[in-house]
Amino acid sequence: MASRLNPYISFEDDAREAMEFYRTVFGGTLVLNTFGEFGGAEDEAFADKIMHGMLETENGFTLMAADTPPGMDHNPGTTITVSLSGDDADDLRGYWEKLSEGGLVTVPLEKQMWGDEFGACVDRFGIPWMVNITGG
Repeated sequence: MASRLNPYISFEDDAREAMEFYRTVFGGTLVLNTFGEFGGAEDEAFADKIMHGMLETENGFTLMAADTPPGMDHNPGTTITVSLSGDDADDLRGYWEKLSEGGLVTVPLEKQMWGDEFGACVDRFGIPWMVNITGG
């Protein structure tokens, strides 16, 4: 396999829900492994939390995620944004609609001065996204 770069997102306690949501947005195959499966849950209440989740889509997208284990800091911030871009306007608009639903639109998806359609939002899990549809 060639090298690849993909986002790995940390959640406080809702990685399962978030990854299942992203599967409804992007489709694909979702594999979720819990801390309990690997014997990594010192606290039994954490056994069903996600130690590693991976969503792989037919479009070649890969998202990975995990719940933050007890004792580790979870500091969500604004230092990273997941970006979707390309020229498949129908797919990208569909992703935008699903990602922004229930979240916060910070820049409406509309034509920009550089000629592309662009929008930015924070989804209902607090993850920032940018969508850029290349102008024709």
